Amino acid sequence: MEYTTLGETGMEVSRICLGCMSFGDGEPWMLEGEDADEIVDRAVDLGINFFDTANAYSGGESERILGDALSAYDRDEQVVATKVFFPVEDGPNRSGLSRKTVEQELDNSLDRLGMDCVDLYQIHRWDDDTPIEETLRALDDAVRRGKVRYLGASSMWAYQFAEALHTSEVEHLERFATMQNHYNVAYREEEREMLPLCEREAIGVVPWGPLGQGYLARPHEDLETTTRSDPSNVHNPTPEYGRAGGETVNERVEELAEEYGVTMAQLSLAWLFSKEWVDAPIVGTTSVQHLEEAVEALDVDLSESDVAYLEEPYEPKPVIGHS
Repeated sequence: MEYTTLGETGMEVSRICLGCMSFGDGEPWMLEGEDADEIVDRAVDLGINFFDTANAYSGGESERILGDALSAYDRDEQVVATKVFFPVEDGPNRSGLSRKTVEQELDNSLDRLGMDCVDLYQIHRWDDDTPIEETLRALDDAVRRGKVRYLGASSMWAYQFAEALHTSEVEHLERFATMQNHYNVAYREEEREMLPLCEREAIGVVPWGPLGQGYLARPHEDLETTTRSDPSNVHNPTPEYGRAGGETVNERVEELAEEYGVTMAQLSLAWLFSKEWVDAPIVGTTSVQHLEEAVEALDVDLSESDVAYLEEPYEPKPVIGHS
């Protein structure tokens, strides 16, 4: 395993973050009990110390499962991230980023995780109904009370993130240290504004969707044979990946993966590892084998010409993931 410092926090994290959205019982592809424990156990064995979940994943079950699985390990070595914004259940004050919601959802998350403090607390989306100053003051208080160590944000417009960072500076509040955004070789809209902003501000970048919800893990013509492509699956690959050069990108990933003797998923992760502004992509899996293959992708060293070859067909796409 390789490790890096997360942004300017000084906190060491594995170059792969285990995404835990697959923990729970809300979908047929989700894991719980011993199956989920097996994934976490193998991740720890492989040197992964960075785990990402959210209060809304499977109605809070993801946090419970992750907390239980990690309770057998040294908490000092783990870096646990969770999020707030989307509702865990229906009802008033269950969603958004008001002080009330942030404070009560943080307490609920800590209870489910079985922890006194979460290492990275992230706003899952931007809240148009709450002034960012109110949200930042609530988050700043959480840090001062010792319930949160660092703050992070997720998919939003670059001008919104810049506003949040500026507000923190002017009001002397804890600033966001990380950005969890949508980024992979078939979706690179973040390179226009968000990633340059993160680079300038020394923000740690932990991309979600590094394999395009499976789009970059297999030839595009084979996607319809998988359960992910079922239209009833809310996590199926968006058709946007295949547009504007996306199919050619997919084909080139397949071509180079064969040349390097690796899987398409490994080749796609290797492209992300080649980007200096990426700290740790968030890899979600329900397979120990796929987890092991993701770690092996750290050994794939793409040439500059191959990186350029993968990127050349890309054309602008509609923004995906801000809502």
